[in-house]
Amino acid sequence: MAEEIAVILGDDGTTGRLGDPGTLAVFSRSAGTWSRVRGMPVVLDPSQGLKGMRTAAAGIAAFLGDCRVLVTRSASGALYFELEKAGCTLWEIPGKPQEFLDSVWADEEKAKVPAGKPAAADIPKPTEKTPGNFFISIKEVQGKRPDMSSKQVLQQFIQSGGFLVLDIVCSHVPPWIEVEAERRGYTLETEQLGKDSIKVRLTTNTGR
Repeated sequence: MAEEIAVILGDDGTTGRLGDPGTLAVFSRSAGTWSRVRGMPVVLDPSQGLKGMRTAAAGIAAFLGDCRVLVTRSASGALYFELEKAGCTLWEIPGKPQEFLDSVWADEEKAKVPAGKPAAADIPKPTEKTPGNFFISIKEVQGKRPDMSSKQVLQQFIQSGGFLVLDIVCSHVPPWIEVEAERRGYTLETEQLGKDSIKVRLTTNTGR
């Protein structure tokens, strides 16, 4: 199967925001080199509401074909949610494709390692501060382990639901966490701690 990564591009050739007008470009990797193999314009009409977002997501997923990795500058809202449901993995990275395609591909390959393998044993876990109340700083984890994504560290823990409150310190709210919170009925609150620091609090229904 071809190694492909899709990127939403703005007019300046750098990543664009999901939902803004731009170009959906698919890059294929061959012999360690990336080349653009196809593209299509993306223009969304917000007035069409959720139905329009679902139609747009279906069109994007169909165009991507077997490619299920999409990079944008930022992603949130209904379109992100619909693409996640379609099986797409979304990354938020500013910059030009040649600056990040190799690292995204490498991280995707690492994520394919079965959970039982030793590599997964290294993944940091949230700390239980008081019974049911957990804390983790993604900023601190990625400072020590830049190869770790927030999804690798937290997705399984969040999906397990074995907490009352989970506090996460990060530089921005990972959009996949918003999706998981909505899917599982968690309350999500954010607090700005500093210029590049946000606390995200997830609360389960039983912990409210």
